[in-house]
Amino acid sequence: MPTDDSPAPAEAVGPLIRGIGVLRELTEADGRQSPGGLSRATGLARSTVDRVAATLTRMGYLRQIGRDVALTPRLMELGNAYLGATGLPDLLGPHADRLADALDESVSIAVPDRDGIRFIHQATRRRALSLTFRIGDLLPAERTAHGQVFAADWTEEEWAHWRERRAADPQNLRFPAIPPFRQSADFLAEASAVARARGWAVDDQMIEPGLIALVVPVRDSQGRQLCGVSVVSHTSRHSARSLREAVLPTLRETVAAMEYDLRHAPPTEPVQRPADVAGSAAWTEASKQELDRHFVEALARGLTVLTAFGPGRAELPLTAVAEATGLARATARRALITLEHLGYVTAHGREFSLTPRVLDLGFAPLADQPLSRIAEPHLADLAVEAQDSASLSVLTGDDIQYTARIAVRRVMSVNITVGTRFPAFVTSLGRVLLAGLPPAERAARLQRADRNPLTSHTVTDPARLAQLLEAVAQDGYALVDEEVEEGLRSIAVPVRDHTGRVVAAVNVATHAGHRSLAQCREELLPALRTAAARIENDLHTSGRYVRIATAS
Repeated sequence: MPTDDSPAPAEAVGPLIRGIGVLRELTEADGRQSPGGLSRATGLARSTVDRVAATLTRMGYLRQIGRDVALTPRLMELGNAYLGATGLPDLLGPHADRLADALDESVSIAVPDRDGIRFIHQATRRRALSLTFRIGDLLPAERTAHGQVFAADWTEEEWAHWRERRAADPQNLRFPAIPPFRQSADFLAEASAVARARGWAVDDQMIEPGLIALVVPVRDSQGRQLCGVSVVSHTSRHSARSLREAVLPTLRETVAAMEYDLRHAPPTEPVQRPADVAGSAAWTEASKQELDRHFVEALARGLTVLTAFGPGRAELPLTAVAEATGLARATARRALITLEHLGYVTAHGREFSLTPRVLDLGFAPLADQPLSRIAEPHLADLAVEAQDSASLSVLTGDDIQYTARIAVRRVMSVNITVGTRFPAFVTSLGRVLLAGLPPAERAARLQRADRNPLTSHTVTDPARLAQLLEAVAQDGYALVDEEVEEGLRSIAVPVRDHTGRVVAAVNVATHAGHRSLAQCREELLPALRTAAARIENDLHTSGRYVRIATAS
C-alpha cells in the first residue's frame, strides 16, 4: 500500500500517527490480527499497540476476539464521512444501478486517489465469474482503465510521484486487492494519451486473465474529472472490442445523465450530526478516568475530526471542525495538520476536505461482511446474558433459515445449526419476519404455507395465525410456546435496515422448565431488544453505502 514517507511536521500528533498506523495494518490483515502481530508489522512497542487497541475498543472501532483484535462496523463511519461529503454515491449510484440492470453487467464507480483508483460504488451481477473488488479497495492506476482516464489529466508532479512509486514497487506488491504483475514502463503514458483522445479507456485483462472493463470519466462543470464509471465483464461473455461495441453508447448516455445531475442538483443540506459522546469533553474525561494511561486521548480526538465532515459538509474551515467535534481550535488544528500529512485531509485555502484515502481505514474488509457476521458478536453477548442459545434468521421462501447462531451448552439443548430451515409460520423468528411483510403479502404466504402441525400445540388455523401475526406486528415481538417441539419456548424480535424494513429476526430459545412465559417476557425480551438495537446500529452504519448480504 502506498505510504507517505516524508518527515512529519513539527506540530503533528504522534499518537494519532501511530494509531492510524495500527488501523491500516489491521486493514491489510483483512480486519483481524493479534496485538503481537500488529507490533511486529508497525514496529511499535507492544505496550503502545495495547494502548491504541484499548482506545479504539473504547471508541467502538475494535473488539476482542480471543487473543486477536478485530475491526467493527462502527469504524465505517469514517469512510461514510468521506462518501457522504463527496455526494457521489448518493447522486450517481442510482444511475449506475440502472445501467447494471439494463446491460446485465457489473458497473463500478471509482475516484482517483493520487496514483491509484479507489472504488466508491458497486452494482454487481452475481455469476460464477464476477467482480470481487470491494468499496474502498485501492488499485494501481497502471492496471486499470480508470487509471488511464485519470492519468490523462495528471500534472507533472503527479507523474513524478507515480514513477517513484512504480520504481519502488514494479509488480504492485503493495496492492493486496490484485495479483502481482510486471508491466511496460511506458504503457500508462501511451494508454492515457489514447484515453484523452477517445474520451474512454479499456482494460483488456490487465488486472487478471478474463477480466475486461470499459470506462468513461464523469466531469464537473469546470471539466475536472470527479470519477469514472466502468462496465465490467468477462471474456466468456465479451471481447474488449465486443464490450465496447455493445455498451459504449449506453454508458456514454448514463455518464451524460450523471453530469447533468451534477450540474443541476440543489446544494446538499448539512445533515445534523447526532450527539456523539465520542466527540464530547465529558466522554473523553470519563474514558481517561476508566482506562487511565491506556486511553490515548490524542488518538480519539484526531479520529473524531474525520467525522466532522459528511453530506453538506464537504469543505469546512478550522472553526467549523472545532465546533462540530467540541474540540479546542488548537487541538483541531493539530489534528488537521497530522491528517493532511498522512493524506487523509487536503487543504484548499482556509478550508479542509477529506480524501479517498480515508477509505484505507478498514472500509474494504468491513464492507465485505454479511449480516450474519455483523450480528455474531451481539448474539454472543445475548447468549451470555440469557444463558440460552441465540440465533439470527432470514426469510427464505416460506421458510426461515438460520444464518448465525451462538449455542449455549446445557444437558438439554436445542440442536440447530446454521443453514437449518423451518416453516416460517410455526416459529417465533418466522412470525416476526412474516409480521414485517405488507398485509397482502403476509396473507398470501399464509394461504400457501405448509401448515402441518409439528406438535399438539402448533397453531394451524389461518384465521388464528393472521391474528397472531397482527399482534406480533403491533407488539414488536413473537413468543412461541412448544409449537415447534414439546418443551421448547422461543421469543424473537425483528432487525430492521435503515429504511425500517424487517430484514432478519433474532431469538432466544429456552426449555419450558428453565423459564415461564412471563419470565421470557420479563427477562429475555429486554435483552433481545438491546441486542437487536446494537445489530441495527452496526447494520445502518455498514449499509449506508454498501449492500449488506442478509444470507450467509
